[in-house]
Amino acid sequence: MTTANVAYKQEKVFSAAIRAFHWLRALSIVILVASGFYIAWPYLVGADSTDVLLQGWIRFVHLACGFTLCAITISRAYLFFFGKSDIERRSFRDVIRPQSWMAQIKTYLWMGHLDKAGVYGPLQFVTYFAISLMAALMCITGLVMYANVFHQGLGGALWSAASWITESMGGLAMVRLWHHYITWGFVIFLVIHIYMAVWYGIRFKHNAVDAIVSGYDYHPEKH
Repeated sequence: MTTANVAYKQEKVFSAAIRAFHWLRALSIVILVASGFYIAWPYLVGADSTDVLLQGWIRFVHLACGFTLCAITISRAYLFFFGKSDIERRSFRDVIRPQSWMAQIKTYLWMGHLDKAGVYGPLQFVTYFAISLMAALMCITGLVMYANVFHQGLGGALWSAASWITESMGGLAMVRLWHHYITWGFVIFLVIHIYMAVWYGIRFKHNAVDAIVSGYDYHPEKH
């Protein structure tokens, strides 16, 4: 492939499963944030109203997206450690190399180029790892609150572990508070993530938003 007399090499970086999980997770997080804020402050229905149907539907959507996030979080962890492609795992090599950190910092100053061992730079890898941990904590705190409301079925099965976590965190109010804090962490991350994805595409002309859509990245061929 050539663009403006520059030859580009095509490389498969994201599988269909990773791309699907990425967009499902993004959609789930957006809906969870919006519905979570409404559950905390149901501004569309007055406090003295007996109309609880809207709140019920929003809680249902919140729970459905919450279980979706739980499933995706587990699936993505499995694919990272046991997936056929090791392009994500290779990114860890740059995390432990100070030269890669310096190179990435320079790219933010429009100096030089980062030759990555995998698909992510060191700062990207650490950030995505932190977000994965946040997603896991969000799922855990969400399941704890679920078990404190629904005492049969899955809630009943989770009750023993949920009660231990509730006590360890200092009570159900603290569980909810941490759930709220992590929500704001996701909000901040989404804004920065979208900005940096667009910036990276403008800066290097590859590995941008289109890579997580098509699965392919394009690198200028070295001569």
